Amino acid sequence: MAITSANQLELLQTAEAVAREKMIDPSLVVEAMEESLARAAKSRYGAEMGIRVDIDRKTGKATFTRVRTVVEDEELENYQAEFTVDQAKQYMADPKVGDTYVEEVPPVEMGRIAAQSAKQVILQKVREAERDRQFEEFKDRAGTIINGLVKREEYGNVIVDVGAGEAILRRNEKIGRESYRPNDRIRVYIKDVRREQRGPQIFLSRTAPEFMAELFKMEVPEIYDGIIEIKAVARDPGSRAKIAVISHDGSIDPVGACVGMRGSRVQAVVNELQGEKIDIIPWNEDQPTFLVNALQPAEVSKVVLDEEAGKIEVVVPEEQLSLAIGRRGQNVRLASQLTGLDIDIMTEEQESQRRQAEFELRTKLFMDNLDLDEFFAQLLVSEGFTNLEEVAYVEVDELLVIDGVDEDTAGELQARARDVLEAQNKAALDNARALGVEDSLVEFEGLTPQMIEALAKDDVKTLEDFATCADWELAGGWTTVNGERVKDDGALEPFEVSLEDAQAMIMTARVMLGWVDPTELEADADEDDVETDGETAEEAEA
Repeated sequence: MAITSANQLELLQTAEAVAREKMIDPSLVVEAMEESLARAAKSRYGAEMGIRVDIDRKTGKATFTRVRTVVEDEELENYQAEFTVDQAKQYMADPKVGDTYVEEVPPVEMGRIAAQSAKQVILQKVREAERDRQFEEFKDRAGTIINGLVKREEYGNVIVDVGAGEAILRRNEKIGRESYRPNDRIRVYIKDVRREQRGPQIFLSRTAPEFMAELFKMEVPEIYDGIIEIKAVARDPGSRAKIAVISHDGSIDPVGACVGMRGSRVQAVVNELQGEKIDIIPWNEDQPTFLVNALQPAEVSKVVLDEEAGKIEVVVPEEQLSLAIGRRGQNVRLASQLTGLDIDIMTEEQESQRRQAEFELRTKLFMDNLDLDEFFAQLLVSEGFTNLEEVAYVEVDELLVIDGVDEDTAGELQARARDVLEAQNKAALDNARALGVEDSLVEFEGLTPQMIEALAKDDVKTLEDFATCADWELAGGWTTVNGERVKDDGALEPFEVSLEDAQAMIMTARVMLGWVDPTELEADADEDDVETDGETAEEAEA
């Protein structure tokens, strides 16, 4: 690509050869040559001069021109590339502001340094064009499977030739201890395609759950046709995976279709994934039923779902416990990923002991606080009452369903419960005031006396103190220290205050103190709503 010795025709031949090799438009290479020649001319004539170079696309002749622009008198800054209306009159008949005057200048013979600089410019432009072409080709292929050829391995990352450029398969995206040699064929999932200043723009994966889903789509025609839908995938790459499927045609068994004749379809996927064992599970809208399916091959005795907390308790027979948990917790972990729920597994005996302990604890609570005998307290617990608040503020009708409870008895129970709660609240408030809590915090809406006492013990005694708290200081959270997750206890965590609730209370306190303008909060909320609506619309279009 030495331009110093190239004649006019050779310029075009060089441009075409480079364009053909890099699979880019020849005009881009010619434009790069024009820019490099212009740069060399500026180093000769002066950097401030507006030198342009045009290469004829047919003959290869390079024309060097100087361009000057007509500007207002007061805007004249660069005397070499600009001139005023009066100055332009000697060159132009009727000059106006904004007009340009172009004159040809002698071509520049490039020396060694100039030629090297020109070469660097051209190479840079070619690389940029190559990357742009690569991005345009692959930007719509993210989320698909591609076959590539291994070129080399760098620090555990595999560089893959994907035909129109290079892609990277990072070390953590490989299955287990996979190793590849140059020229090995490899099937990979295009995880992401993005513009970067340098280096690979195409990021590959073999561990992504979507990779398995796409493999099943290739092997199972019913999935490709949309008759069977993959609802969820969870993987422990190289070891085990679970995939949930549902059939939109009642006559087709989704699990059987994915397994195939004598397991041929699923076996093809297993072979591609280095022997990864795959559990195919029928999807069910009912979460407990779906979870029972997800924990296969273990048998489940009972499922207790807590939708508010997003937790689920699973009771299994003693002999099924190790099977349900799996090796190193693998089975329950995959089931949790598949369902999106936190799963607690216990044996029937453990559940029985826990229920008995809870029953005894609640019975004692009612006996001590409401002055009841054991039998009556047990009746309350068996009817589903768990704390004093439920007894104090429940509808009277719910107490009347208990055997032996009439309206007078129900009224007396509620009165006792309220008295105890008021006494507890007063004691907590007195204790908080003794610790130095000010009225500004006591009067803040949303805090119970017990919460105020807990805050006082944490040295939060005024509304200003409360407003300076972080959400995790109230609701609790996790911090990573030396690579290990450490639990941060929140002052209000025992009262089941969520991060969202903590954020809302802190912002309310800041508004009350005048630290934050409420109109700004409303504006931010409106923007968030608009963004959410936009995302929803995009998803709907997709």
